[in-house]
Amino acid sequence: MANLTGDIRDIIFDTLRSSLPNAVEISEQTHIVDDLGLDSVAVMDFVMEIEDRLDISVPLDKIAEVETLGDLIATVRSLKDSA
Repeated sequence: MANLTGDIRDIIFDTLRSSLPNAVEISEQTHIVDDLGLDSVAVMDFVMEIEDRLDISVPLDKIAEVETLGDLIATVRSLKDSA
């Protein structure tokens, strides 16, 4: 169970690092908008890439609840568990 969470974390972090123009230190406490400066379009692009890589669909209401990378990891984990 913890391994799946670690795998999801790695995929999310790798995807984010590849889409950011500059190297930035990230953690589960990193705030997606405030710390990374992503606008709504960049957030949607990022989430769509995560969806493609993990073969899931994140509902818009769930995206609205996500503030940190930890929130995103938990949301994706929940979606994978219910699939």
